[in-house]
Amino acid sequence: MPSQGNRPPPSAATLRRLERASGSLATRAVSRMDDELPWFRAMPADQRSWVMLVAQAGIASLVEWCRNPSRPPRLTGEVFGAAPRELVRVVPLKHTVDLIKVTMEVMDDFVESVAEPGDADALRMAVLQFSREVAFATAHVYASFAESRGAWDARLEALVVDALVRGERSEELPGRASALGWAAMSPVAVLVGAAPAAGDVHAAARRAARQMRSEVLVGVHADQLVVVLGGSADLEAVAERVSDEFGPGPVVLGPVVDALSRAGESATAALAGLRAVRAWPGAPRPVPADALLPERALDGDPAARAALQERVALPLQTAGGEVLETVRAVLASGGNLEASARVLFVHPNTVRYRLKRAAELTGMSATDPRGGWTLQVALVLAELHQDRSLWH
Repeated sequence: MPSQGNRPPPSAATLRRLERASGSLATRAVSRMDDELPWFRAMPADQRSWVMLVAQAGIASLVEWCRNPSRPPRLTGEVFGAAPRELVRVVPLKHTVDLIKVTMEVMDDFVESVAEPGDADALRMAVLQFSREVAFATAHVYASFAESRGAWDARLEALVVDALVRGERSEELPGRASALGWAAMSPVAVLVGAAPAAGDVHAAARRAARQMRSEVLVGVHADQLVVVLGGSADLEAVAERVSDEFGPGPVVLGPVVDALSRAGESATAALAGLRAVRAWPGAPRPVPADALLPERALDGDPAARAALQERVALPLQTAGGEVLETVRAVLASGGNLEASARVLFVHPNTVRYRLKRAAELTGMSATDPRGGWTLQVALVLAELHQDRSLWH
């Protein structure tokens, strides 16, 4: 607190009068806030009462300082400690500055009526100096709150991302994400890859996602960067932009799910894809986890094996022997339709028709290198599974 210079402090009698008038001055201040600040009128009654307490505490702190001008100020505790910390959350800094301004204007207006004769200038100067100190204390309170809130948000975000990495499916996840500002609950997908070695990886990934108008949660799990994306109609485009913020190496996008509570499924698939993607050196970046089903299945991922059985092998098996036989023949011939037709004793157009039917059922083309690889792995695993079933 700056000293009051060569000016004498207000007299003891003036300070007594100011102390007795503190309640009425606070009431007048709140009344003027109600008249001049529309947002203050809309506040709930309990929050308005907190403001009254802060105003009264501020006047009491002014009196105490004037009595002991050499005492170090403790405005943060004396003034703002009168109200719960929730007040900082519900009243932004700009509004708090307006509240202080109105309170000090009321005190200045009533200096003449409160001060003893000849004391008005001293009291007015004290009010001016005190208002400056309150302004500094206000900035400190909000800065401390922002720092602690930022640390809390970082811990909560880390807990949410860690739960997703562990495959946790919890109805509490949307509530935790909502506390972090996550608004849209669907659709959701998880992007994983290597964390960059330098820079603020959280900020860079978050900024890239928000540029694409996507909700985002960011975490680093071991040396892997995990980014949860949501609320965008084109999460693939968002993932492509955000993947630029990852470290070197592959980046895998988990399947899109319809709720944040199911984001653990997307994370599990993405992490399984990241473990298996080295088997596909030419994989795009980012690569969908579903595009890595054969590599994931060979790596022992039960979810990938089940997906290949359900989406590829079973539809071909139930389509009839001709379709399955044609797919096997084309795969065995390396995609040569004429050679396959000779083996099957049919016209090449018949082979084309059957392959078209197989592609409609599975989404895979036997003549495409990647599609043929996926079909081959799916059919091999189906045969192995059938053999084991026969033995058991």
